[in-house]
Amino acid sequence: MPESANERIFRRIIEDGFNRGDLTTFDELVAADCVEHQAHPPDVPTVGPAAPRAVAEGLRRAFPDLTLTIEDMSADGDKVWARIRSTGTHEGPFFGNAATHRRMAIDVIDIARFEDGKMVDHWGVADRLGVLVQLELAPRPGPASEALRSDH
Repeated sequence: MPESANERIFRRIIEDGFNRGDLTTFDELVAADCVEHQAHPPDVPTVGPAAPRAVAEGLRRAFPDLTLTIEDMSADGDKVWARIRSTGTHEGPFFGNAATHRRMAIDVIDIARFEDGKMVDHWGVADRLGVLVQLELAPRPGPASEALRSDH
C-alpha cells in the first residue's frame, strides 16, 4: 500500500531532520503550536518546531552517527504510528555524562498527529534505560524482587 501524505511527512522528519541533521526540516514540517508530549529535560522546549529540533540537535551531539530506521509504520486518519530502531555511538555529552565511545541500539515507538501537512502533536517512547545500560551509565537490572513477582 502506498504511503499516505502524513506518513511521507513523518518519514521526512525522521530521515531529513534526525538522520541527516537538516534542522530546517522542523521549521517546514512542524506546526508553530505543535505539542511535544514526550518527557524531556526542563531546558528543552515542548512547543513548536524548536522542540523536535532541540531533541535532534542533542541526540546528534551525543551520537554523531545517529541513525533512526523506521521498521514499521502505519497511518489512520490524522495519526501515524511508527516503530523505529535507533543506533549510534556515544561521542558527546548525554544526560550529563561524557562520551563513553560505546554503541547503543534501542527501539522507539512514536505517534504523531498531523493537520494541514504539518505535525501538530508528538508522543514518543524511547528505551532510555536501555541506552544508559548499553553505555554502562546505569547498572543492568537484576532479577525481579519477591515483591514484584506475579506468582506470589
